[in-house]
Amino acid sequence: MRLLFLLLLAANLAFFAWMRFLALPDPAVDRQPQSQQLDPGKLRIVPASELARTPPPAAAPAKPKPAPPPPPPIACLEWGSFSPADASRAAQRLEPLSLGARLAQVRGEEIAGWWVHIPPQGNRAGALRKAAELKKLGVPDYFVVQEEGRWRWALSLGVFRAEDAAKSHLEALRAKGVRSAVIGQRETRVPKVWFQVRAVEPALQQRLQELAREFEGAALQACVQRG
Repeated sequence: MRLLFLLLLAANLAFFAWMRFLALPDPAVDRQPQSQQLDPGKLRIVPASELARTPPPAAAPAKPKPAPPPPPPIACLEWGSFSPADASRAAQRLEPLSLGARLAQVRGEEIAGWWVHIPPQGNRAGALRKAAELKKLGVPDYFVVQEEGRWRWALSLGVFRAEDAAKSHLEALRAKGVRSAVIGQRETRVPKVWFQVRAVEPALQQRLQELAREFEGAALQACVQRG
C-alpha cells in the first residue's frame, strides 16, 4: 500500500512538471490576462444596486423639422360693396396699408331688393325736419326721395340685396334712437364701389378681414370680373 501511494505521488508530480514546463501553451488560454488589459488598475466590480441607479444614456436630440414654406399670396381679394359715401371712409382706412398699385377701385351698380327707409313725410319741409333729427342722432347717411311717385319725400337710409342685411342695418339705426325707420321691398339700381387688392399675403389678408368687420354689409371675397 505504501508503495502504491508513492507511485501515485510520483506520477502526479511528473504530470504537473510536464504541464508546467514541457507542454505547448494552449492558444485559447491567456496565462497572463492582466498584462494584456488596458489600465487594469481602473477596473472595478459594479454592484447591482449601483447599476439600478445609473440613468440610461441620454437620447440624441431630435433634429428640428424644417418649417413649411409660407402659402403663396392670394391673387386678388375684393372688398365691398360700398355706397359712394361709405367708399370714401373705406378708402381712408386703406391708406395706412400703403398698397400702391396693388389697390384698384371698381365702380358699378347693384340691383337692391330691400331698403331701410322712413316713410314719406308729406312735403319737403317735413322731410327736412326728419333729416335734421337724423343728424342729431348721428346718422349722416340718408337720401331724401324727391322724384314724383308714391315714395316722394321718404328718406332712404340704405338699400341691400339681402333682407338679413337690411334687418341688421335697421337694428343698428334703432340702437342710435331712430324709431320711425322700416324695411320694405324696392327693386332699384344703386351705384356701388368695390376695392380690389392684388397679391395678398397672409398678414395683409388678416388686416383686410379686420377692416371688413368695421363696415356693415361689406364682405371680403375673391375678385369678380365687373363691367
